[in-house]
Amino acid sequence: MTDHVGDSHDAIGAEIMSAEDRAPLSDADFKRELAAVIPHLRAFGRSLSGNRDTADDLVQETLLKAWAARQRFQAGTNMRAWTFIILRNHYLSQMRRSRFRGDWDDLTADRILAAPASQDKHVELSDMQRALLQLPQPQREALILVGAGGFAYEEAAEICGVAVGTIKSRVARGRAALEQILESGELPSRRSQETTETAVLDEIMDDVDRLSRGRDHGPLED
Repeated sequence: MTDHVGDSHDAIGAEIMSAEDRAPLSDADFKRELAAVIPHLRAFGRSLSGNRDTADDLVQETLLKAWAARQRFQAGTNMRAWTFIILRNHYLSQMRRSRFRGDWDDLTADRILAAPASQDKHVELSDMQRALLQLPQPQREALILVGAGGFAYEEAAEICGVAVGTIKSRVARGRAALEQILESGELPSRRSQETTETAVLDEIMDDVDRLSRGRDHGPLED
């Protein structure tokens, strides 16, 4: 597939400085910045796929693609955003090819929700996790970007290649759907799942950045 890494880079870097003012990073600086985002790429890959091995494969492919395109990465561009695009593109490609669908761990679910103001009662993380699994992928993705990833709506929109209003709608609809699922108790049966250390997840998620989706992918349905 074509990842359009150059196009994604231009979209992200434009807000920081004009193209003529930017310059490529040295290999050493690029390697240092790339290494710093690896934990966060793993967390995003895990939250998308629900599988540690799959996440590691996604990260490995992302690092290879990023390194191959390092001459197009310019100083001032957000490395997290740039690599996030690459990982997401690869994940969507694999998902379309293999039709795999991932789970969500409890800690990620807790951060994704960024609990709606109307929800004041305690919700078990396992319940939240199972509720998230029932949401359409676009809504889950919007929630993880805005909630767990801490992205602004504008950043999440650029990552997903959709309008800001679409992201806001997906987040609002996703949270409303979660509340309805949790209130109704219509949850799927519990399943045994791996636990992720809080410190590890926090470390990983810190360096996740905006990456806009490649143009070869049409927008996901709401």
